[in-house]
Amino acid sequence: MKRSKHSHQRSITTQICMVIIGLVTGTVLLCWFLNTTLLEQYYSKMKTNQLVSGYDTVNWAAKQEKLTDNELDVQLDRMCDNGNIELLIISPDGTVVRSTSNDSLNLINRFMDVLFGGSTDKGRQEVVSTDNYSVLQVTDRRMSSEYLVLWGTLEDGNLVMMRTALESIRESVNIANRFLAYIGICGILLSAVIVVLVTQRITRPIRQLTDISRQMTELDFTAKYEEGGSVKEIEQLGKHMNQLSETLEHAIGELKTANNELKSDIEKKEQIDEMRKEFLSNVSHELKTPLALIQGYAEGLQECINDDAESRSFYCEVIVDEAGKMNQMVQKLLTLNHLEFGNDAVTIDRFDITELITGVIENSTLLLKQNGIELAFDEEQTFVWGDEFQIEEVITNYLSNAIHYAAGEKRIRIFYTYRDDVLRVSVFNTGSSIPEEDIDKVWEKFYKVDKARTRAYGGSGIGLSIVKAIMESHHRDCGVCNHPDGVEFWMELDKNAVARTEKE
Repeated sequence: MKRSKHSHQRSITTQICMVIIGLVTGTVLLCWFLNTTLLEQYYSKMKTNQLVSGYDTVNWAAKQEKLTDNELDVQLDRMCDNGNIELLIISPDGTVVRSTSNDSLNLINRFMDVLFGGSTDKGRQEVVSTDNYSVLQVTDRRMSSEYLVLWGTLEDGNLVMMRTALESIRESVNIANRFLAYIGICGILLSAVIVVLVTQRITRPIRQLTDISRQMTELDFTAKYEEGGSVKEIEQLGKHMNQLSETLEHAIGELKTANNELKSDIEKKEQIDEMRKEFLSNVSHELKTPLALIQGYAEGLQECINDDAESRSFYCEVIVDEAGKMNQMVQKLLTLNHLEFGNDAVTIDRFDITELITGVIENSTLLLKQNGIELAFDEEQTFVWGDEFQIEEVITNYLSNAIHYAAGEKRIRIFYTYRDDVLRVSVFNTGSSIPEEDIDKVWEKFYKVDKARTRAYGGSGIGLSIVKAIMESHHRDCGVCNHPDGVEFWMELDKNAVARTEKE
């Protein structure tokens, strides 16, 4: 049994060794291939760049008329020594201006021999050619050597010739490849030794995990092991892990399902209880005052506190008025309930929003006059898409809210804002701003910023909740913002049917 384990342990080592040694060998072979195919070209390219850079340096000195200055000596010596470059500059009259050799005549002959002498057209290859200079790769058959030669004219009319020898690049490549082979073999052997040592350390904890896994069949493990490997320890560990996951998967799944259902039921119950408590509290609060008034004035009539007809008429008017407020609140609650639960179907049609707003303003003319409010609305005919009756409810609520809260200059302005295919309808009234902490709460049911004023005109705190529900059923936005002199409520509708369809 031990021999079997050791054989499988060696299989782990072998597999890892094969991968690592393969990577090292592939890297060495790739470097050898790149050296063989690209190194010579790269070398020639670098030499060409050195010649062109040297030409640019000399040409710049020619422009500055500094070819004979001593300051140029150090720069040219460094360039020629580092790059193994021979330089010759000749004036149009044949005078040598610059030379890297003391024997200028011999240097001229060598240039002429390379350019026009001991080479044939087959041994001459143009590497770079410009209007001012050319770079040739020339093979000297007599010397069995290759050169890169740059010759051309400078800005001052002088002739410049530069030459650098291409050392036996092929021999250099062979030397480099031979050195790379030695290094590669050493690297492969070293990597094999390291891999063997590392894999021995890896298999030791794997065997420990195999023994531990036999004792963990009751723990929470859901991972599955895909069988089919050749290592016994890992196969055993995988089988035990699969046993654990199969044992626990069903139980954990049922537990999670039951837990989620329980949480959902608890959250729904808490939400319903909270909504019920809030609804009862708000409705009780809103009905308490009108019921008390109705009861008080009805008892007064019953006991004939005031026998005159005028008093009885006043008592009856109060009772009718409070009963009407209760009826309006109940109707609004029913409307809001239908909207929130989606019982009212939204009918989307194209209609004239300006005509609709004008009608709402006409219905509120008397209320505007009674409160001494000046209303401005002069927008042109504009068509939008929406449920005309529900949008009328929104405009009515906005205008009613503006009338009751208008103060200061007592002005109301209804205006449009156009943005792409969206029309924003805004209702602005002068007066006090809404406190910042109440901005987001004005849409909640029964919420009143100023409870005294709301009660004075019979508001129930439901109107803006209905507005919010209507706009949500239209999948459109509404909002409120403060201004230095008042408050603006707004809603948005689509002008284009295509844009509306894309949003939905």
